[in-house]
Amino acid sequence: MKFGLVMFPTDYAIDPVTLGRAAEEHGFESLWFPEHTHIPTSRQTPWPGGAELPEEYRHTLDPFVALGAVAAVTSRLGLGFGVCLVIERDPIVLAKEVASLDFLSGGRVLLGVGGGWNVEEMRNHGTDYATRWTLLRERVEAMKAIWTSDAAEYHGRLVDFDPVWSWPKPVQKPHPPVIVGGDGPRTLHRVVRYGDGWMPIVGRAKAIAEYAPRIEELRRLAESAGRDPVGLPVSFYYARSPNAEAIEDAIKLGIDRLIISLPPRPAAEVLPRMDALAELVRPYT
Repeated sequence: MKFGLVMFPTDYAIDPVTLGRAAEEHGFESLWFPEHTHIPTSRQTPWPGGAELPEEYRHTLDPFVALGAVAAVTSRLGLGFGVCLVIERDPIVLAKEVASLDFLSGGRVLLGVGGGWNVEEMRNHGTDYATRWTLLRERVEAMKAIWTSDAAEYHGRLVDFDPVWSWPKPVQKPHPPVIVGGDGPRTLHRVVRYGDGWMPIVGRAKAIAEYAPRIEELRRLAESAGRDPVGLPVSFYYARSPNAEAIEDAIKLGIDRLIISLPPRPAAEVLPRMDALAELVRPYT
């Protein structure tokens, strides 16, 4: 099983360059950064993780800039978005950003995507909360067309453009994996329809072992749609501090990757935590 790390890159935490170098040196497979372009001060939309919104949501760096810096000082580390808010980005521009990062990094992008939860945030980008899932699907499909066609076009309900040229193309073929985040009633259907993997946040409400029925459901849906379940690997975005039992439960379920959370703190706090995690996961790599 692969082990990744996730941390909110902020203006008060360990810098992405130091974090990325350390993650690769410790043998972690990937590093993941979340995204919020901003947080509206209204706070009308409740945070799914609890009552009080953590400070890091207000201070998050742009993930493309942060992961570009990481790419420049590493050679093997996967560059993960956990998740990229596609519904708040222009798909033609985003397709070029993803392709450029994949090209410059030698094919290391892992594009986690999600529908978002903050109604006011997406409204400020002109996105209607009620149609965000349709918009996400169409933008992902449009980007895949741009990545795989010399003259790409897309004609959907919310995304529509005639043939365009756009280079570079991604190094990964046919394109970087699009890993669908979330665990709602329709999430697995979305994974099968336009995703290349599934990434739920594990540990907030359910333990790892409780995901066995969902993984089995994903396999059934994939087979019914004529897709190979092996081509839809599962990554657990783990919201707790892991232990050997949690890792062994994940291995039993056959998941592909466990992404372990680090607190957005200075290097003096984060690096010793990374040392301990590296020791914990070493027997399983």
